[in-house]
Amino acid sequence: MLAVDHGYFLGPTSRLEVPRRTIMPLAPYADAIMLTRGVLRSSIDPTICNSVVLRVSGGTSIVGEDLSNEGIITSVEDALRLNASGIALSIFVGSKHERQTLLALSELVNEGQKHGMPVLAVTAVGKELGKKDVRYMALACRIAAEIGAHIVKTYYCDGFEKVVESCPVPIVVAGGTKVTEREALELTENSIKAGAAGVDMGRNIWQSDNPIPMIKAVRKIVHDDASAKEAYELYKKLSKGK
Repeated sequence: MLAVDHGYFLGPTSRLEVPRRTIMPLAPYADAIMLTRGVLRSSIDPTICNSVVLRVSGGTSIVGEDLSNEGIITSVEDALRLNASGIALSIFVGSKHERQTLLALSELVNEGQKHGMPVLAVTAVGKELGKKDVRYMALACRIAAEIGAHIVKTYYCDGFEKVVESCPVPIVVAGGTKVTEREALELTENSIKAGAAGVDMGRNIWQSDNPIPMIKAVRKIVHDDASAKEAYELYKKLSKGK
């Protein structure tokens, strides 16, 4: 999954300033694209074959007081009109707004069930929650699944196998902050080996100096069971020939 929903709280993020220019060249190599309805309507060619996962939570920004103070900003009916394959909402377990985000997830699952719309829960980590660890990730993912999320997006951590084992629905791993291409590919390999169903990468693809070779290298691990070493060699080869 290609994550390009960052603008809903970050604004014109570096190398995502013009969404169409960033997304469209990468779209043929992604299984799904995660974005907001505004970018989908304004910047995406309606003939793309990708599945669309629509970000439907928001309400705060990077300059606001608390990023966890989110609510539902897009209706399931609008997601259906936009032909979305799924809808995504962040939950902030352990934050002062934990309850409202978990109740929002429940509301979204209820509405989604009426229309056969799958829900992806994003286990966001607020500033006050500190480092990511296996106990927290297992807690957040299990709660999301118990409420009814059909799939969970979370962060990789040491002992990630325990997170996957204790979550009864599929997990995809977030790419997180920008790291080197080799590190991002190692993250992908480790995630898949630990039982993740896939990865949802954004900055580690479109902030790469060679985004198309990078997304192809990630695909090689997810779909062809390549090692991070093999994928990195592919990335370097494709980068030279671009």
